[in-house]
Amino acid sequence: MEGGSSRGGPEEAAAAAAAAVADAAPNPFVHELQLTRLQKVKFYILGVVLAPIRVALAFVALFLVWPFALLQVVGLPDETLQEPFSGWRNTVSHSSVYWLSRLMFFLLGFMRIRVRGQRASRLEAPVLVAAPHSTFFDPIILLPCDLPKVVSRTENLHVPVIGALLRFNQAILVSRHDPASRKKVVEEVKKRATSWGKWPQVLFFPEGTCSNKKALLKFKPGAFISGVPIQPVLIRYPNSVDSTTWAWRGPGVLKVIWLTASQLCTTVEVEFLPVYQPSAEEAVNPTLYANNVQKVMARALGIPATECEFVGNLPVTVVGRLRVALEPRIWELGKVLRKTRSLTGGVRCPLDSLPVCTSEWLGPAEVAQWLGLTCPEAVDGLRIFFQQDSDGNMDSREVALALEALEGEHDPQQLTCHAFELFSAADAGTGDHRLRQDGFCAILHLLLGTPTADGAELYSRLCGDHIQDGLTLDEFQDFSLRHPDYARLFSTYLHPPVACTLPKPGLPLTYANGAPAAPPKSKAD
Repeated sequence: MEGGSSRGGPEEAAAAAAAAVADAAPNPFVHELQLTRLQKVKFYILGVVLAPIRVALAFVALFLVWPFALLQVVGLPDETLQEPFSGWRNTVSHSSVYWLSRLMFFLLGFMRIRVRGQRASRLEAPVLVAAPHSTFFDPIILLPCDLPKVVSRTENLHVPVIGALLRFNQAILVSRHDPASRKKVVEEVKKRATSWGKWPQVLFFPEGTCSNKKALLKFKPGAFISGVPIQPVLIRYPNSVDSTTWAWRGPGVLKVIWLTASQLCTTVEVEFLPVYQPSAEEAVNPTLYANNVQKVMARALGIPATECEFVGNLPVTVVGRLRVALEPRIWELGKVLRKTRSLTGGVRCPLDSLPVCTSEWLGPAEVAQWLGLTCPEAVDGLRIFFQQDSDGNMDSREVALALEALEGEHDPQQLTCHAFELFSAADAGTGDHRLRQDGFCAILHLLLGTPTADGAELYSRLCGDHIQDGLTLDEFQDFSLRHPDYARLFSTYLHPPVACTLPKPGLPLTYANGAPAAPPKSKAD
């Protein structure tokens, strides 16, 4: 999730495009930290004097937590670990971990934790949901919540100290690599939420990832599956400088830690809202339940509730029935291509020289040669934008369409027509070209970042009872150029800004600000 902190024309244009398409709040995945000259001087001074001491002492406190966390679980049989802890182990470990954790955050500069409202008992609200989730410092809210149970990835068990804390917490663990893991998590959440107070409360961050606190991301339904009452918990950082936010694009982990430790005092505000009692319909519909709680929390925070979320490693929003990349993937590809600075004199081979005479799949060497890159290794950063076969070869149709779009010389009608020509196939009976589901989904994924499942569902709706026949060119362009929802989407995403377009063959390469790039020097120079 760590993103670079550089800013420029492409980012601003992408954010404007996303806002224009989604008619929503500012991009919740981008955090721009603007500091005055005086604030910069202050951070530099305190960053040299105060931050190293604070971070070192906080790590000492963190490692002191380790033995007390282990004390609660060491030597106990597996059967005991499946039930809530009790007895002297629980008393000593719980108190020690609690106060050492508070000391650790205090040493990092979190001197004030303001609490508003009243935390409900485990009988009143077995589940707590906290938002907005904006930083890796958010676990500090476990302290006013009296260390509730959490949900975490199984992989974190192998992280020193963190793994011991998860075992101490009896965290509910989910594995991304085990297809059955999600079902087990659902069953465990239901078991604990309906234990009538036997288990401590379970805390969820229903957004599932960090944002910039300017809007609430779409809530995932996991916290709402059991259909029990939940208590919303709001997290605020009311400080003059927002040093804590860790978004998809913005300051990275080390910079966030350094900036926060350089502040004299960082304040956290935790507000417990009234317990939300689900209706009969919400109790059996986790998605509806999640959406309604999201709206309640957004109103209390005074920010929008959005449909934005992460799919894989891509932030998306909802337009019509499609999830689309919040910042156009095709533009990001253009920036990556320009940043290679390995283009041979800024010249790329023309499109009609596409080396696809033997296969639709291109290896790294073929793509590098076609793009004018100096070595196949330069293609590695481009693989994520295209479909690949089992050998890592890229779909030549996608490469051709992407490059044509990034030239910036064609209007959406020409581009959608060429996309249809590339991905359609001739009908065996009539000979007419039709666009099938796989081609339709590939186009949407490449140009809009749409997940395959969304594309398949929309394809079936567009085809109706004639799903086997596929889409004609007119039907595809009715969807992409004239549909009230999607026409605006295509017209925006297929108009990349200058800083994302590729130089025309024969013209010198330019930098993102429009300045000409120096040609590569020869050995004679």
